[in-house]
Amino acid sequence: MEKRQLSVSAPMLVGNEKAYVLDCLDSSWISSSGEYVERFESSFADFCEARHAISCCNGTVALHLALVALGVGPGDEVIVPTLTFIATANAVTYCGAKPVFVDVEPDSWTIDPSRIQEKITSRTRGIILVHLYGHPCDLDPVRSLASRHNLFVIEDAAEAHGAEYKGRKVGALADIGIFSFYGNKVMTTGEGGMLTTNDTAIANKARLLRGQGMDTQRRYWHEVIGFNYRMTNVAAAIGLAQLEKIDWHLSRRAEVTNYYRELLENFPGVSWQADKEWAKPIYWMFNVVLESNYDRDAVMSCLKDSGIETRTVFHPMHVLPPYRSEDDHSQYPVADKISAGGLTLPTWAGLSRDDIRYVVDCLIECLRSQPHSN
Repeated sequence: MEKRQLSVSAPMLVGNEKAYVLDCLDSSWISSSGEYVERFESSFADFCEARHAISCCNGTVALHLALVALGVGPGDEVIVPTLTFIATANAVTYCGAKPVFVDVEPDSWTIDPSRIQEKITSRTRGIILVHLYGHPCDLDPVRSLASRHNLFVIEDAAEAHGAEYKGRKVGALADIGIFSFYGNKVMTTGEGGMLTTNDTAIANKARLLRGQGMDTQRRYWHEVIGFNYRMTNVAAAIGLAQLEKIDWHLSRRAEVTNYYRELLENFPGVSWQADKEWAKPIYWMFNVVLESNYDRDAVMSCLKDSGIETRTVFHPMHVLPPYRSEDDHSQYPVADKISAGGLTLPTWAGLSRDDIRYVVDCLIECLRSQPHSN
């Protein structure tokens, strides 16, 4: 095989991105005011079937903004899945609150609803669900539990633009949803984020906090301490162009993932995130989990020699230094197994079937060259 160079992810700018950015430059509206901010927010709200969408400078601050808008503060606890990107836990910590971790389901890799009850205390204020790698969480049992305990629910949909739960788009199925538009996401603004909600009071508070707490009717009058979390008009212009092509982005990712699955279907010792019957995932990243008889890191090194970039899946929060505790780590066996054997293969809309076959052929060759330890 002729060696190729394949990155794990790359943005695809195949629509009106350049035209809209040039329009911003020509008009000189390049900061956080301008028509593209309003158009992007309105279009994204429609896309998520939400009443409100508030743009932010990245997904992490969107999550922080959501928590502050819901009144989370020092001494509070917020339940989050242990298998997630660290931003989910960090945003809770920014508020002076404590993230409390729960293991995930072995098939969907999302928070296990049956394990949440045991983590609820008198300090618990809410639950953050993470639609991990584009697969929705099972929302109904979590919302039911949250209602019984008077807890809020946030959807961390940073990786799940357009995913559906029981026929409805994620992002407007709980109190608040948040999205990321980082360069490796299904749609991107370079850096950027969005908060979505059906609650007008929450939306108004989030907008106030996003813009330094300045009264929208009285310039330079600040009723509260806010943040500078606004999105630029240039970023919103890119986002609007990306959103106009979202169906293409989603269908291409699905084609890439389905071809990976087809080629790896009968290879032993390799598994991946399952599609639940109530979910319509979007395939942000295709990850495989290697059984323990394979040396995952050695496989990644072998793929690198073939020009293929890979990444490990996220490390669980309970093993990271900022959040490591004396808790019994045996309560997170599913997350530990996924993390120990998981790696991300190149997944983006510009990959051809020939590219994917090259990746799989190299992966199988690397696996077969490994000494088995079973």
